[in-house]
Amino acid sequence: MEALSQRIKKYLPATITLVLIFLILFLLLFNRIVIVIQSGEGGVLYRTLIGGTVTTKVYDEGVHLIFPWDKMYIYNARVQEYSHEFDALTKNGLKVHLNLSVRYRPEYKLLGILHKEVGEGYVHIVVLPEIESVLRVLIGGLDAEEIYTTKQSLLEKAINGAIEQIAQRYVQVDDVIIKKLQLPDSVAESIRKKIEQKHVADAYVFRLRKEESEKERKRIEAEGLERFSKALSPEVLQYMGIQATLELSKSNNTKVVIAGGGKDGGLPIIGSMPLAPFTETIAPTTQKNSETNDESAEEVEDTESIVTPSLDLTSPTDAATEQ
Repeated sequence: MEALSQRIKKYLPATITLVLIFLILFLLLFNRIVIVIQSGEGGVLYRTLIGGTVTTKVYDEGVHLIFPWDKMYIYNARVQEYSHEFDALTKNGLKVHLNLSVRYRPEYKLLGILHKEVGEGYVHIVVLPEIESVLRVLIGGLDAEEIYTTKQSLLEKAINGAIEQIAQRYVQVDDVIIKKLQLPDSVAESIRKKIEQKHVADAYVFRLRKEESEKERKRIEAEGLERFSKALSPEVLQYMGIQATLELSKSNNTKVVIAGGGKDGGLPIIGSMPLAPFTETIAPTTQKNSETNDESAEEVEDTESIVTPSLDLTSPTDAATEQ
């Protein structure tokens, strides 16, 4: 026991010194030893002494302990947005200013390969140069008017080609949005006026076509009326007159329907004579004359008896037959 106590007393200061040195080093190298990977991130480990970059494993979210001589590279694996502006020249040599919005994210399972082959600045190394190159080539083959009217299919096709090229570099691009495409003010104004004149010309052509269609409609209508008038014989006209007379006689508002005339004797008389209103109209006149002269009253009474005859419903044709 005494020997053990002597050993402890002998090595205790050195042990305490080593522990203190270890604690001091641990505190100084804490950020290199204890690695915290946040939500939506992935870690790529680089081993200084053994193997270099680890491409077979991606370190997930949480706390990881590594040797202080190793290094952990942390990548944001979420969908990210990057705004980029650049100038391009058209086929006519005009400068066009573009403002882009790129949405992208790295392939999570390939973060080790991405770090080894491209590096942390992959956005400026792979994504933006590829998209910018494709758009420069596309705009360089168009003139100012074609760019101003935005050939959407060409832009989408070019951008899709760029996205496929970027995907080969372990980066997934979700979308490329052209926020702004600006031409010189003088060029934009001239193109705008040209487009307005084109729409005016199209409207004039449309009106001409409409007038031609109206002309054709009227011609067809005139031909139909001409054929109809030629088809109307006297017998047809007489039949149509009879039908119209019968329809009028069925109406509640019709009191007298008189038809006739012509060399053929015309149509028969259909209806009833309105006797009551006719009598009431004459009666006040009779009373007024009776106050003035009794003799005139007697003449009016004689006239009233004459004005109310019975109506003969016999048609003119039947009367001629009886004779």
